Amino acid sequence: MTACHRLRSFGPTPLRDRSVEVSSNVRTRHLVASSALLLAVSAAVAGCASSSGIEQQWGDGKGYVSADQLVTEVAPEDRGDPIEFESALSDGTKITAADYRGEVAVLNFWFAACGPCRGEATDLQAVSEDVADEAAFLGVNVKDQPDTADAFTRRFGVTYPTAIDANTGAVQLAFAGRTAPNATPATFVLDPEGRVSARVLGAVEPSILRALVETAAETPQ
Repeated sequence: MTACHRLRSFGPTPLRDRSVEVSSNVRTRHLVASSALLLAVSAAVAGCASSSGIEQQWGDGKGYVSADQLVTEVAPEDRGDPIEFESALSDGTKITAADYRGEVAVLNFWFAACGPCRGEATDLQAVSEDVADEAAFLGVNVKDQPDTADAFTRRFGVTYPTAIDANTGAVQLAFAGRTAPNATPATFVLDPEGRVSARVLGAVEPSILRALVETAAETPQ
C-alpha cells in the first residue's frame, strides 16, 4: 500500500496563479478547465492530496496534467514576494532561504515512508546533477528525524542536503497562504529572486523538472 502524508492545511490561497507555456522540449500537457477533473487526476497521481486541499489551493482548475503529476507554473508578474524561511539540515547546519538567492532553487517535500517519494528519489538526484550549474536542490523532510532521513538519502544515493521540518514546520509555513505543499511528494521551483516559479504535485518527471528549472533561470533580473 502506498504511504502518504497530509501536510498542514493552510486554507485558501490568495495567489492568482496563471498557467504559462513550458518550453517546447517538454512533453505535451493538457490545460485542465474543470476543477473536478483536476481533483480526480491529482488524487490518482499521488494518493496523498485530499479533495478539500486541492480545491482550496487550485479552485480555478488551472494547471498542466501529465501521466503522473500535476504541474502549475506562475508567471513572473504573479509570483509575489520571495519565500523566507530558517531551518536546519539533518546534520544541524542552519540554513535560510537567503542562502539560495541568485540561483534557481528546487525544494522537494518528502518523508521516508512515502512510496512516491521513494520512487522519485533517484530521478531527483539525476536532475540535480544535470542542472547543477543552474540550480541548487534542497530536500525538506516533513515527518522524520535526522537518522531516518539520512538513512533514506544514503539508500537512494541522494547527495543534496535535507532540511528537517518535522518539528517546526518552518519551511512548510513559509509557503502558507500562497502555494502550500498540501501533500507529499511536492516539489517547488524558486526563481533566482526566491519566488515560486512552479509547483509539482506528485512524483516528478525528470524532463519536465529540467524544463521548469530552465524557465525559472530565464526570469529577468
